[in-house]
Amino acid sequence: MGEKVPSDMRNLSEQVYNLIRRDILQGLLFPDMKLQIETVSERYQIGAVPVREALNRLSAEGLVERKSQRGFFVSPLKIEDLEELVRTRIWLETLALQESISHADEAWEEALVVSFHRLSRTSRRLMPGDGREASEEWDIRHKEFHMQLIDRCGSSWLLNFCATMMDQAARYRNISMNIHSSQARREGALAEHQAILDAVLAHDAPLACRLLGEHYQATLAALRAPLPDRPAK
Repeated sequence: MGEKVPSDMRNLSEQVYNLIRRDILQGLLFPDMKLQIETVSERYQIGAVPVREALNRLSAEGLVERKSQRGFFVSPLKIEDLEELVRTRIWLETLALQESISHADEAWEEALVVSFHRLSRTSRRLMPGDGREASEEWDIRHKEFHMQLIDRCGSSWLLNFCATMMDQAARYRNISMNIHSSQARREGALAEHQAILDAVLAHDAPLACRLLGEHYQATLAALRAPLPDRPAK
């Protein structure tokens, strides 16, 4: 049997994993940035062993790259990858949405309305002092709404795939927000969410799926401009 890992060590590894993951998704750790163990340990005030475990875990998720003889780096972002990501999201999420509508019930519809209401009341504008918190809360509410749309698809595998893709897409949005610090949420996005919700509540699966695909294509168009290069650190 392998040596048992102390619970406090597991807790520290989980803690630093969540912190690094949050900062990558929020665009605070820039693509291609080098993640030196000592520097990351100092940043989060957590020891080297839990940091290494967290980075290995994030590497398995695709948010961190481990390069032979060079160490860990934040995974790069490329417009070609975003285009592939959006295309795959449309394939899978429209399938999941269609299945969810076919299994719709009152509880699901009520939860979806509540989720949309919370999203509509959350600001995404980045402002000095509390900009990160505002953006992070919007990301949470946005993901909750889109996950609620497909919650009744009947496949935990499909839900997990879609959740992972949503997190990857959030990186592109937040990097864009951090580069253009005065940028608010994309104009028209809230109305698009409302239209998707209305189609779902009307049980119009073809319309809801078409609107969801158009919503993702509109976001892709807004993010299509190349991201500026930043030196690896």
